[in-house]
Amino acid sequence: MYSFNFMPVLDSFDTLLIGAWLTIQLSCAAMLIGLVVSVICAWGKTSAIPPLRWVIDAYIEIIRNTPFLVQIFFIFFGLPALGLRMSPNQAALVALVVNFGAYGTEIIRAGIESIQKGQMEAGTSLGLSKLQIFRYIVLKPALRTVYPALTSQFIYLMLTSSVVSAISADDLAAAGNDLQSQTFASFEVYIIITAMYLVMSTGFSAIFSAIERLAFKYPLSR
Repeated sequence: MYSFNFMPVLDSFDTLLIGAWLTIQLSCAAMLIGLVVSVICAWGKTSAIPPLRWVIDAYIEIIRNTPFLVQIFFIFFGLPALGLRMSPNQAALVALVVNFGAYGTEIIRAGIESIQKGQMEAGTSLGLSKLQIFRYIVLKPALRTVYPALTSQFIYLMLTSSVVSAISADDLAAAGNDLQSQTFASFEVYIIITAMYLVMSTGFSAIFSAIERLAFKYPLSR
């Protein structure tokens, strides 16, 4: 027989809210920076410079075929051997950016390849540079195509960020672990954390759906 007691958890609920807010900040920062990395790498994969494509391919394969926890440990515990020391939150952000960048590169690349070559040839005939063609002709239609996949990757990134508690980064999972060690109410703590992650995921899904309707489906007002 187990007697449920949520009061110790609810008394410290503000700690969980702070952890949830830090999770949102960390995830949003990682997504924004990782999206820039993804666009740059996707553009690099379309370049005519073989060594650049090889480096990007190696980066993607390494990240996609190694555990995220190992990547975090390598950045936080391994890089200090080379003199690169970071705080837990900094290491968590770098790990999330590197991870999102690899997956995002492949997503955006798929969107770029969906663009018809005739459109790019039309841009060339108008005298646009390769960078201008990529920016004005390729990027936005590609983002329209892969937007659902990118938003799903962000939700996955936010949920995966719970792993950064392994290096004592300040996030919701770490706050829950600390609270559980103080109250010993394991079930109550983790059921509330589960509900909070569910609320955050559902909320961001609704926000992304609204952005998609506004940015890609509604015509711009003249």
